[in-house]
Amino acid sequence: MEWSEVRRLYPHQYVKVEVLKSRIEGNKEIVEDVAIIRSISDPREATKELVNSQGNIWVCHTANKDMVIEIKPSPFKVVG
Repeated sequence: MEWSEVRRLYPHQYVKVEVLKSRIEGNKEIVEDVAIIRSISDPREATKELVNSQGNIWVCHTANKDMVIEIKPSPFKVVG
């Protein structure tokens, strides 16, 4: 499901999603397709879910026009 459709179906809500398709542009991952896991009404619960998210599972608020994930460089240097 495209993010615009998620925004239409879940206005002004936090949603927990699995990212199915995305593309990288610079230091940003632009999400193109997601699967809804569930909506979350409590902001504290949404924050807790986001902090505990792993892999392609994310929490985002539908007030955001686009779903964009900032990619931060790893603080670890690979030596070998």
